Amino acid sequence: MSADAPIRRAEDAVARLGDRALDAVERCGDFARLAAATAGAALRGRFPWREVLRQVEAIGARSTTIVLLTALFTGMVLALQTGYALERFGAKLYVGSVVGLSLARELGPVLTALMVGGRVGAGIAAELGSMQVTEQVDAIRSLGADPVQKLVLPRVVAAIVSLPLLTAVADVLGVLGGLLIAATQFQIPGNFYLQTIYRTATVTDLLSGISKTFVFGGIIAMVACFVGLRATGGTVGVGRATTRAVVAASIGVLIADFFLTQLLLAL
Repeated sequence: MSADAPIRRAEDAVARLGDRALDAVERCGDFARLAAATAGAALRGRFPWREVLRQVEAIGARSTTIVLLTALFTGMVLALQTGYALERFGAKLYVGSVVGLSLARELGPVLTALMVGGRVGAGIAAELGSMQVTEQVDAIRSLGADPVQKLVLPRVVAAIVSLPLLTAVADVLGVLGGLLIAATQFQIPGNFYLQTIYRTATVTDLLSGISKTFVFGGIIAMVACFVGLRATGGTVGVGRATTRAVVAASIGVLIADFFLTQLLLAL
């Protein structure tokens, strides 16, 4: 083995690391350009209201079942775990306080975003990825239309509108799921359960949680559109883009949740 071999391997490793860093910077720049183009398309005339309404139905209405099931069982599990933990200290009557506050501030918005991101992010990436690899996006450009305004903008607006509504419904159903467990498992009166939530979880807590979902919706739709429009390699590439969209959207939601929570707590 040559004495220079370890040096060459180190140089190759540094080169690969540099290539990945440059690729990451380039992707961030492309994403920022797409976000700016989407904002610009929203300010131009002929806003695509009909397509937005169609996407609200596809993104919001069709995600209702999975969001409601997630919220219901999250509330039930949270009440069950909290009840057993508080029972050790003789404070099981205050299960409602923990359930309501947790759902309003964190669990409701984040779990709703993750469920919608998994379903909708994959669908958007697959749809736009298929259009990209079959050159339908190029056909839209050749006809003089703007693919961003026609394809990206309606999905982003629909996600931003739909996610807060889904979160509000999820919060309510999660509280009802906790009420079911509190009443049947711990014999806590329903009126007392709801009163503890009313006294602990304020309107500010509810609004802080719902306000996050506007950002979550934008992240999910923008990431899915960005990944879908960059898909290459035929059907295999579309499959890879779908996976990347779900992973990237989920990570983006969790990172954004941390910084938004810090910001809201500082206000």
